[in-house]
Amino acid sequence: MDLMLSLTMNDAAAEVLGVPVGRALFAPPPGGLAPGLRDRLAEGIRRRGHVLAWAGSAGNAAEVPAPFADLTGWECAESSLHLEDHVPVDVRIVDGAPQISQDDQQVLLLHGITFALEFWQLVAVLDGLGPVRCIVSANETNATFRFHQVRDGERWNRPDLDGYRLDKMVVIDLAPAGPPGEPSP
Repeated sequence: MDLMLSLTMNDAAAEVLGVPVGRALFAPPPGGLAPGLRDRLAEGIRRRGHVLAWAGSAGNAAEVPAPFADLTGWECAESSLHLEDHVPVDVRIVDGAPQISQDDQQVLLLHGITFALEFWQLVAVLDGLGPVRCIVSANETNATFRFHQVRDGERWNRPDLDGYRLDKMVVIDLAPAGPPGEPSP
């Protein structure tokens, strides 16, 4: 299946990634993708009822399970992983709270984007799957990657990514490509 990729980010992510000054956004992170993230990709994904989840996940949502408002919320909670648990960055504890430097947030975002681009290959082999959204965010305390199927009337993140004042947000949509000359869904 051919997929179309769409990437959006807030100004904070663009700044830390160097987009305004033209640095290469899709350059692999220093040293390549972290082994722990590569292991997660090797686990794979699969459909479980109406949801998409990591292949090793025990979750199976045929309907919206409590306490989630919708299946998108369930998928985001089930698929969420902390990038700093897999990427060698310095997480200092200051006054009992984790602290991640701006430089390490950049490293985490690069790993998250690279992870999403490689995740694309897992999505491409699933027959009949509609658009999938990957959300990468980083701030001074953590960085996360999560995914969900794109469903009408459901959304995990706010459309205005600049509304996330404390987070650097990158949203990557993977959608089946339509025939040449036709827009994709």
